[in-house]
Amino acid sequence: MNIPILSAAEAAARIQDGDLLGIGGFGPSGSPKAIPPAIAARARAEHAAGRPFRVSVVTGASIGASCDGELAAADAVDRRLPFSVNAEMRKAYNEGRVRYNDLNLSDNAAHLRQGITGRPDWGIIEACDVQEIRGKVRIYLTAGIGIAPTICRLARGGVFVELNSWHSTRIVGMHDIYEIEDPWFRAPVRITQPIELIGLPYIEVDASRIAGIVETHLPDEARPMAPPTPVTERIGQHVADFLLWNMRQGYLFKNRLTLQSGVGSGANAVLGALGRCAELPAFNIYTEVLQEEPLRLIGEGRVVAASTGALTISPDHLQQLYDNINDYRGRLVIRPSEISNCPEIIARLGICSLNTALEADIYGHVNSTKIGGTRMMNGVGGSADFTCNAQLSMFTCGSTTKDGRISSIVPFCSHVDHTEHYVDAVITEYGVADLRNKCATERAEALIAVAHPDYRPLLRDYLRLAAPRGGHTHHVLSAAFAMHDTFRRKGDMRLTRWEEYIVD
Repeated sequence: MNIPILSAAEAAARIQDGDLLGIGGFGPSGSPKAIPPAIAARARAEHAAGRPFRVSVVTGASIGASCDGELAAADAVDRRLPFSVNAEMRKAYNEGRVRYNDLNLSDNAAHLRQGITGRPDWGIIEACDVQEIRGKVRIYLTAGIGIAPTICRLARGGVFVELNSWHSTRIVGMHDIYEIEDPWFRAPVRITQPIELIGLPYIEVDASRIAGIVETHLPDEARPMAPPTPVTERIGQHVADFLLWNMRQGYLFKNRLTLQSGVGSGANAVLGALGRCAELPAFNIYTEVLQEEPLRLIGEGRVVAASTGALTISPDHLQQLYDNINDYRGRLVIRPSEISNCPEIIARLGICSLNTALEADIYGHVNSTKIGGTRMMNGVGGSADFTCNAQLSMFTCGSTTKDGRISSIVPFCSHVDHTEHYVDAVITEYGVADLRNKCATERAEALIAVAHPDYRPLLRDYLRLAAPRGGHTHHVLSAAFAMHDTFRRKGDMRLTRWEEYIVD
């Protein structure tokens, strides 16, 4: 192979101030871990010399600490999209040091191809194997894909490949690489079953587009999931009971149940609880991130098959998967994010979506991104892709946070990511608020019923005071954020009197 072998520092030296970097991977899974720290080190050196050095970064979703954390800490990022869970990057967003664009993941690759995001100057992706055949290079990816196919095709300067020997080549054949056609009148994305294959197991590019290979041996940076709690166990049982009830009503077909689940320990625990519900039939998964519990359920036969954009599991669990990879062939596939989050496929498969809310208001709007309406948590990710197109869209949350000082059910969301038009159910440890076929007042009653008992009287009082003002949704706008304001001032949402906020 005639492709140059570079050090991470040599690759970083080719990147210039103002460049747009396209970085592969999805979450910490499959994201590069050597070149981004070298770029951060270069940024620090340039800053120390009094020279500007900042790059813009577009990824498939969140990426590992070696990228987001290192670059943010080095003040090396000008603009970032579309999603990040890294605390250092989050701090930079909220301090205004990084210009952040919170984008639905299904739009990400398309915006690159349309030129809205700009054309990447360089691509940086991770691979477990690279093969050159007659002037073409086949790149075999690792545990996550993101927008790597689009990056490899568009990066004007070429692509740096981190060839990571920590990842086993036994994962070869588990990927389904496919790019959606550009408008107009494009062909359907012909996935009619969760693990139906429509693409190639590798990315193929001209050898001239490979800027260099950096050899590494670095584990993924996903952390083990936190164990389930009594709250997540109760939420999981409520979700299972709700799905079973929908099946008995004929709203869902029990032998075709396909679930999506968001990222995080809570979502992981809820899926585990679903798997332990003996009455719930085995189900399929079509999702953007697959965590530890779903993989365990595949091994137990509780999950029939799973399609994902990434394997976001701890390094130990990932090595166990590699050791037993043949047990998952034909039952597990990894896809680019524009396919894992494709609205067309989500609607066709009749997916039941399960995402996490920061807060929900009494009329069914959901905030999944901004704490107090202002401070970015992580981003909308793919939750809107699934919520807007699912057959049944559900949000889960504990009824309170911060030791009971914050209610997750509020009069009015401080920020709205998912409107009442797409949210079918909100589920807490106190039960299910089924919002379908309900008027606004009925929705409010259902949501107050699943709020924490400490907050139900407050919410009912708000509704009582708002009702005489009329309208389809009853609100006292001067008091709609009183619980948020009380927390801001006193550190606890439990206000004593609504009347002090009511302005006639």
